[in-house]
Amino acid sequence: MESIGIKDFYREIFGENGSQLDLFLESNSSKNLGHFNVFDTKKFYFSGAKKSEMTYNRRLYYKISLIKGKNLVEFAGKSVLIEKQGILFATPKIPYRYTPQDQNQSGFFCVFTKEFLSKSKTGILVDELPIYKPNSDFVFQLTDKKYMEIQKMFMKMDLELSSDYPYKYDLLRNYVMEVIHTGQKLTPMASIINSTNASSRISSLFIELLERQFPIENNAQIIQIKAASDFANRLGVHINHLNKVLKETTGKSTTEIINGRIAEEAKILLKQTQLNVSEIAFALGFDEVSHFSNFFKKHTAYSPLQYRN
Repeated sequence: MESIGIKDFYREIFGENGSQLDLFLESNSSKNLGHFNVFDTKKFYFSGAKKSEMTYNRRLYYKISLIKGKNLVEFAGKSVLIEKQGILFATPKIPYRYTPQDQNQSGFFCVFTKEFLSKSKTGILVDELPIYKPNSDFVFQLTDKKYMEIQKMFMKMDLELSSDYPYKYDLLRNYVMEVIHTGQKLTPMASIINSTNASSRISSLFIELLERQFPIENNAQIIQIKAASDFANRLGVHINHLNKVLKETTGKSTTEIINGRIAEEAKILLKQTQLNVSEIAFALGFDEVSHFSNFFKKHTAYSPLQYRN
């Protein structure tokens, strides 16, 4: 699973023409506005610009997709089948996969960075909105009437983006917030029951998220997440469910797997690098050297210095 930034999104459109890509992003992200763009799904995905399937990755930008057509959305422990139409609110916090089930697809989608909806411009923290919380059901059911209502909002975005109105980005933020508030009133789509696939997916995503932090290559590198609850939040599942899945698939609890991996990395750093014990402790997320020493001795029966020597 990769982390896909806004540049990666556009690189699939422009190819490897870096100068064209940088020029495009610069012209569309001026004056610290952040980045925003809107697309007609049928024109974009089925014009040869980009394949319609989205692989299982963590995207570092936000995306709102108004979907008309049969599609499968998979995220964390859930799989949601959109039979006719729906709306998806994707956040950098939750990796997901999006797979059209046929070629009869239409709708709109917009992409934007956190800076575009910054608190200084909107008065809110986008990640604090209920729809963007890690445990949110981010795929919602739409009636024909509600689909048409939101489609009009996207059409206004599309029209405004190409205008020369000097305050158009302020207006676009209002349109995006209107779509978000509309979405927060909707009914989430029910998940397809497929516990085996979901458990396997959660387990593999957890391991990938853990391993992404290693190896530690210098004293400036510090692991960012080590608590079981933090991993659960990143994956968009409850900690009890994550523990249950990992117990079933590995025989170990979330904390046992995390601590075991940290202990292994500590052994490698002590034997194969010149980092001192304090630097190793800090890199592995310990605030106090004594806490690291106690942790290491618990897992190896040796103190860090005994193990190194």
